[in-house]
Amino acid sequence: MKLVKYLMLIIFFVSTGIHLYASLKQDKPLRNKTKPFILLSLLGFYCFSVDKIMWTVVLALFFSWLGDVLLIPKGTKWFTAGGIAFMISHFFFILSYSKFVNFAVINRAFLILLPLLFFIASVIIFQYLKPYLPKALFYPMLLYLIINGTMNCFAWFRSLSSSGIASIITAIGALLFFISDTSLFFVRFNKNSRLKTHFLVMLTYSIGELLIVLGLIMG
Repeated sequence: MKLVKYLMLIIFFVSTGIHLYASLKQDKPLRNKTKPFILLSLLGFYCFSVDKIMWTVVLALFFSWLGDVLLIPKGTKWFTAGGIAFMISHFFFILSYSKFVNFAVINRAFLILLPLLFFIASVIIFQYLKPYLPKALFYPMLLYLIINGTMNCFAWFRSLSSSGIASIITAIGALLFFISDTSLFFVRFNKNSRLKTHFLVMLTYSIGELLIVLGLIMG
């Protein structure tokens, strides 16, 4: 079991490394070939690292993998399908975090300010993106980022409920996921953006998903 666990982790790092290199070089065929292995190996790593599997985590990682695959082809329909898959993934992550959240020990100010902070951040980001986005996608994409922010809130609520480092690792991973999605929107739609490749998108995404999983494995 331990051997398989470490094999999955090796596959994750190798596929992620090759994918990041391909992203930097804008080698789309190589990016497309390596992308499906990133979350698939991470899912395997999680399953072989825990004594008791949380199926909400499995489903969250599965839908993240599905989102990755659906985003490979070009076109608005594929982009929308990928976004829906990731949205479902966020809901399963929320369910996974909520099992460890004790709202009674969290300061009420945090319960209000943290969601407000992510909401305001999402609105500001989309004000910058508005001139570049298709009108039909503006509000669905804004809703998606708000849901990502909600996932982040529950990750941070979990960290505020416990004193362990595991929950902080997961919360940092969730924040990197938010940064990754924001970067993706600018790369995909804002051609005047300084972000010209998917390198930052996939770097923050891969590390973010890994940290989320590590924090959940650690308990």
